Parts: sequence; structure tokens; C-alpha cells
Amino acid sequence: MSEYDARGKVNRALLIGVHDYTTLRGLPAVEDNPAELRRALTATDLFTADEVTVCRPGEPWELSQALTAAADEARGLLLVHFSGHGWVGSDGGDLRLMVGTSVPRQSHTTVSWQDAVLSCLDNTRAERIVIVLECCYAGNAGGAFHSHRKPMSLLMAAQPNRRIFSGDEPAGGTLFTRAVVQILECGIPGRRFVTFEDLVRELRVRLAGERTPMGDVWEPRSAKQNTVDDVVLSFATPEVRLPIPPRIRLRRWFNQHLRPRLRLLLALCAVLVLAAAGLTALRLLRPLPACPPALELRLLTAPEAEPTLRQAAFEYEMSELNTRPLPGEGDLPAGCRRAQITVYSAAKDQIDQGFAAADRWQGEARGTGQGQPGTKGTDPLNRPGPQPDVWIPESTAVYEEARRGMAPTGSPAALSDTGPVAYSPLVVGIPATKRLDDVEPVGASWQDLLTGTDSAHRDLKLLRPSPVLSGTGLLHTIGLYLANDGSHIGTSGAPDPALAEGAEQRLSAPGSQYADSTELLCSLRPSSADPGAPAGGQRDRSAPLVSEKSLADFNLGHAVGSCPALDAPLPPGDRYAAYYPRNVPALDHPLIRVAWRGAADATARRAAVDRFAAWLRDPQGGQRTLTAQGYRGVPGKDGTVPAPAPGSPLRSSRANADLDAPVTPFTAGADQVARVLDGYDKAQRSSRLLILMDTSTSMADGGKLPVALGAAGRALEMVGAHHTYGLWTFPDRAHPDDPGAVREAVPLGTADPAPGKAALDRIAKGELVDHGAAMEEALTAAVREMKKSAGSNQAIVLILDEDDGGPRRAAGVEQTLTALLKKKPPVPVLTLVLGRAGCDTFTLQGLAGASRGQCVPGGPQAPDLLAGLVASIGTAGKGDR
Repeated sequence: MSEYDARGKVNRALLIGVHDYTTLRGLPAVEDNPAELRRALTATDLFTADEVTVCRPGEPWELSQALTAAADEARGLLLVHFSGHGWVGSDGGDLRLMVGTSVPRQSHTTVSWQDAVLSCLDNTRAERIVIVLECCYAGNAGGAFHSHRKPMSLLMAAQPNRRIFSGDEPAGGTLFTRAVVQILECGIPGRRFVTFEDLVRELRVRLAGERTPMGDVWEPRSAKQNTVDDVVLSFATPEVRLPIPPRIRLRRWFNQHLRPRLRLLLALCAVLVLAAAGLTALRLLRPLPACPPALELRLLTAPEAEPTLRQAAFEYEMSELNTRPLPGEGDLPAGCRRAQITVYSAAKDQIDQGFAAADRWQGEARGTGQGQPGTKGTDPLNRPGPQPDVWIPESTAVYEEARRGMAPTGSPAALSDTGPVAYSPLVVGIPATKRLDDVEPVGASWQDLLTGTDSAHRDLKLLRPSPVLSGTGLLHTIGLYLANDGSHIGTSGAPDPALAEGAEQRLSAPGSQYADSTELLCSLRPSSADPGAPAGGQRDRSAPLVSEKSLADFNLGHAVGSCPALDAPLPPGDRYAAYYPRNVPALDHPLIRVAWRGAADATARRAAVDRFAAWLRDPQGGQRTLTAQGYRGVPGKDGTVPAPAPGSPLRSSRANADLDAPVTPFTAGADQVARVLDGYDKAQRSSRLLILMDTSTSMADGGKLPVALGAAGRALEMVGAHHTYGLWTFPDRAHPDDPGAVREAVPLGTADPAPGKAALDRIAKGELVDHGAAMEEALTAAVREMKKSAGSNQAIVLILDEDDGGPRRAAGVEQTLTALLKKKPPVPVLTLVLGRAGCDTFTLQGLAGASRGQCVPGGPQAPDLLAGLVASIGTAGKGDR
């Protein structure tokens, strides 16, 4: 990656620090931030003293005036640093920077990040812009940031919708700014300078042990827009510093001594020219009018579709349709964006809960949502996120289920299905080395596929994304139940309970489902270094039920789920062949317009949504973007579905897709979706889940505890009417010398999730044990207890950072645990590891293999991924055959 060196250019740094507030809590540590940063920036060869401005605004106009001056003067690098209070509305919308007299919910007393800051920066002549936001909710700046045209790099002190600890530290600045100053002043070992990306990486390391007030890891976020290079922010280095090149010394001397005189001379000449030219020249030289703020649309979708829709949203924002003047709206200058789109995602069950609690969702946006009856425990603002204007689920079936869960009358959210924007047929991935005999890849019935993969034939394990969490999993279930013999699915009728039971028994369980197609395929990626890969060569025995697009991405080595892209497509023997069950509906990705009751700009939002929907379906617009990512297009005006474009991944022979496979539209009725889900629920068997959680004090380091608690809480959400659970913790404070002792926080066999949530709350408040956690001994006790039951639908969820029992472990513990795991009945161990090594250790890989379980490395996707595995514990599958 190339580095942008701004030395000797006309640079500007605006350091904004607000520590004294009239109506808000003061931030005394912020008072020192600008001075500390000024010292660091002027001591490392990038900025001269006269290029750095300190601003302590009491009124919004003071910040705007200082920002405008810096933006007008900068020609090279423009650096803007803000430290102070930040605020967003309850809908998670536009970030507001708070100055001395600001009052929350009085927007005219604040400075809008979107409307004031970004609009100003978009008109600067600086070659590069770097922005650092150190305030609560700084992460919410990322959405609007991506819609602007200037080359910008943005560092956000925290992730979206999070407050931060900052402002009460000792003298010398806030914790975050002190870390920034130290990195800029001292440099990084092995580096000749500090770039923007260097700064972000170092900050994440230094803040890894800190947490936000909400208990999450304090994780700075970054984003770049319209630039692929990196920006040098400091030439400090622990090594011998290289001398400043003569050309840069000369340019800096010119800027400091001659440029001001030349500027004055040019100004006088300009006055004479303008006076002589008259009004005509004045009009020609007048700058273009500034663009007014764009209307923000919020687009909610599934995790699988988020990357593609994020790309489509960006291309729409820059399209002619969104930037040209429209009849009746001539006040918008040409080239200005009419709308900008923020894209975010959530699991299917969380979206269902959000729309079911739409009154609370809207109430939170108005500050009246707390305490609504019937919504205890539901926090729509956290997940799914802000109120959407557009929702693009994976399937119409998902839309029908969400609508069924909403209040029949009185809901403030009105959902309108405008039709599909892209298709992706459902497929069964068969290992390329085990193609099915006498089964056609296109058009075979599910009966044929079930027979061709059973124990008398290929003996393949059918793996399905969770119908609870995934639209792909739900639609595959509809296909299994209603199109089992390959017949067309009508608008009425109910699935045969015996057929549903038989289909569920063929799906491997427990611990076989995932949050979506991409995470399921990520777990099957053929890499020994991949911590999510199943042990014991199970990949060659697995047949994933996924979408055509996700299977093509897998075969081509594209990014799938939490697995990054590979350098090349997979070898032929490691790929899956796509088999298309006959008359199973394809994912149709309907665009749902969401209207919220009482919205003042409802008409404008509806028009903006309709324009975006039209662009997505335009063969020369959004269809190009969607098909280039591996989706099938929507039917044209003549009703025919266009073939994938020449650049589509589906056209690659290495994708193993079949373009002759038809796209079957979704025709089932809403009642059928409900009946399929009812049949799925009835096919479940009673099950037991034991959550075994490491509560040693080391879990509080590096922000691991909030992730562990979030994952355990997400697992509890999967506990249903047929399931019981228990929550054990280790080590046991009452028996510190017994490595095998565990504390039964919630007894095994509990059905109500409330005691589990209360126990997790106590752990979050500091109920940790200052003693090493001996994982193998505690797990042995848990497995021994679970083996007392004859049932096969049970599992252990093990959550830990690392095994601390090695140095004092008695001989034979590992062998005893392994032998115990291999005894009947089976007890899969689903492990979430938060330590640095993740799942890539011999012990944890051996544990997954011996128990026929899975290991999940810690990360943003870990809670949903673990929830998908837990959701399969009660399925009717017979497990490994």
C-alpha cells in the first residue's frame, strides 16, 4: 500500500476540545487534549506551529467557523480531531457533536456530523482528510461518512451505539488521546513513520483491556472512503530518524515566507480583474452552491446479503438517478446526492422481535419507549438497530413470518412488499468427489436427494442453516416439507407431520446448524489452519443446504461469513457440486418499504425508497451490481429472467453452478409458512443444554467477558418450550483447591431463561474468581453429569479464554475426558474460545473431534454463530450415522 506524504504542503490541523459544558457533565481531562496533540503533531516533521489551530467552542457557530477556515486553507493534509460529548437520537441516527452550550434533543444547539461537518469537508481542496472522533457514539459516524466524495480516513473512538469512558482521567488528556499522542510522538518499532492504519492497529492493542460503560470491548473503528493509499501522520520512529529531504525543506520555507506575500499579490490582481470583467465574470467565478443535506435511508437486511447491498447502496448514491435534478425539485443543485443509505444487518429472530415490538422501537426513537408492556427484554435499538425505512429479507417467507408476529392492529410500522430485487436458487452442496449416482443435478426431487445421500448410498450428513436465525434455513425447510416429491407448492395445504419428522431426522444434529449459509460454509472451508473447520475429515461427509450464490462464493474462494477471501479458487476436489431440488422456491429478496406512523417526512421517504427500488431493478442500474456479485436477476418487462451477465461469478466453471437451473418463485401462502414452522416445532425433541462458563478473573482482561456474556445470553434466547438448560461456572470460589469443582449457578433442568439471565448479570457485575480455571477437570464433571441421561439431544456449551489447569493437572485427566466423551450417549461440546490462540490448538481440535462438536473462535459473529449451533440441539436428527 502506498503512503501519502504531506510534508511541505499547505496542511492544516484543527484540534477541537470541549471540556466545559453548561448542561452536561464536564470533561476535565479533555482540557489537555488539544495542547498534547499540538505538541505531538508539531514535533514530528508534518505540521508547522502555524498550521495547527486549537478550538474550544461554546456555540455551534464557533466550531463551524473554525472548521470552514481550516477546510478553506488546507491544500495537502487536513486533520480534524474532536474530543467532547457526542449524542445520537434513540433511532441511532445523525451523530451530534456537543459544544459548550449544547442541550440533548435540541438539535439547533449541537453540530451535526452529517449536515455540518461532512458537508463542509466535502468542499475542501485538501488532497487528503483525516478525522478523529473521540466521543460517545463515535461509531455511528461511519454510515454517513461513506456517502461523501472526498478522500477521507475516519478514526472512531468506539463502535456504533456505544458510550466510552473518557473525560475524568488524570491530567495529561483523556485515555484515548494519551494513547494517540504516545504513538505519534514515539513511533512504532520497525516503522520509519506512523500511518493512519498503523495508528488504528496500535490503538486497538492498547485499548484491548478497556471496556465501554455497556460492558463491551472498547474497540476503535476505522473507515476509508475514496482512497486506497495510507496517510502518514507522524515521522517519529524508535529507530534513527531519516533527515528531512531538501525539497521538503525548500517547500516548507516557501510556504512560510513567500506564499503569504504571493497570496496578497494574487488577491490584488484578482480584485483588478474582477472589477474589469464586471458582472459576467463575477457569475463565472462564483463557486457552485453547497449541497444541502441528503435524506438518510436506513436499510435492514440479513448478514448474508449485507456486503452486496452495501455495495449497491454506495453505487446508487453516486448514480445519476440520485444526483440529477428532478422535475418539481429543481432547488437541488446538479451533482448533489438526494439520498444516502445506511446498510446494517441482524439475524432473522432479532428482526422478528423488532417488528413485533414496533411500538417500543418507535417509542425509543421518541424517548418514550422504556417500560412498554409485553416487551420486557427486547431492545430493538441495539439489535436489529435503528428503525429501518427499507427491509430486504432473504425471502418472502421471512417477511410473512415477521408480519404474522406483529400486532394485528395498532402497530406503528406498516410493511409494504414491493416485490423481489434479486434471486438465488436453493441448492444442496455435494462433495465433488462424491457426486450422486442416478440423481440429476437439476430437477431431482427431495425424495431422490434424500435417498441418494442416505446410509445405503453416499452416507452424507445434511447440514442446514438454522430456520430460527436464517431465511435460507427457513426456505429450505419449506422445500423439504412442501415440495418433498418435487411437486409445485400451492397457496394452501399443510405439511404431513410424518414427512416433516422424517425430513428432520435426516438433518444431522445436534450442533449442526449455523446462523446462515455463509457461516455454515465457513465451517467447512478446507484449511487446516482454519479454526472453524470440522475435525476428523467430516467435511467430505457433509452436504450443506445453502444458496447458489453462497456455494459459488465458497468454491471460488471468496469471503464467506467470518472466513476471509482466499488467493485463488479451491482445488477441484475440495469444491461442492450444486444440486437443485425441483420446485423448491428460490430466495427472492423482496424489498419491503417500512413506513412509521407520524413521520413528518413520510412522503419524501416513500419517494426516496421508490426511487432506490426502481434503480435496484433497473438492468442498467442495480441489477448490474447484484448479478456481478453472484445473484440471479429479476424478470424484465417481458416476464423472462435474464441470464447472468458475462462477469457474473456463476459463469465461472469453477463455481460449479448450473445456469440451466430454473428460478422457482415463492408461491406459498402466509398460512403455509406458519404451518411449516408449526411442523418444525412439533418435530423437535426435548433436549438439555449445559452452559459451562469460565469465570476466572482473566476473563475480564482484553474485553473478553462482555463477549462471553453476550454469547451465553444469545444461547439462552434459543431455549424453547422443549428445552431445559443449566448454567455452571468454574473455578468454584468455595473450593479453590479442587480443580474439578464447579458452581451450579442455575441447576441443570431449568426451563425458565430468567434465572440464567440473572446469573449472567451477577457475573457481569464482577462475580469472578481470582483463581486459575482448569478446563479439562471442569468439563469432565459436566460431561459425566450429562452422560447420566439416555437422551441423545443434549450438548455442552463451553465458554473460556484458556485452560489454566496444565501446570498442576493430574496425570490421565485428558485421557479420562476423551474416553468419557466417546461413550454413549453422545454429548457434543460447542466451544467458544476467547483467547489469543482461538480454536487453533491441539487440545480444542481434539475436543471437537472426540465429542463430535464444534469450536467457535471469538469475534463479532461469535454470539450468532453459537446461537445457530445451540438452535439445533433439539432437532430430530439422528446425528452422525
